[in-house]
Amino acid sequence: MDDLLLVLAVPAVVVASGVYAACDCRRQRRHPASPYTRRAARLAARDALDLAEAVVDSAYAALAGLYADPATAPPAGGAPAVSAGAGSSPDPGPSRPAPARRP
Repeated sequence: MDDLLLVLAVPAVVVASGVYAACDCRRQRRHPASPYTRRAARLAARDALDLAEAVVDSAYAALAGLYADPATAPPAGGAPAVSAGAGSSPDPGPSRPAPARRP
């Protein structure tokens, strides 16, 4: 009897999750999120990316001496920045597909 309940529990969970997903999708279509919410999420993601770039830049500046080749002189200008900067161009879009290989 225990095995039967276990076997029937798996399809019941799958069906229940499918019904939940369908109802959630229907609810989101009828009541879409506010554009301000989406904009706030984009701004928060951009802030997190800027913070991560600052952390990487500062870590590289602090630890650059560990990775320098002892045979060469250290760079005069300091560590290069990882962040994009103000004059960078936007992403050009998706890359071209690779050429097809012949078997």
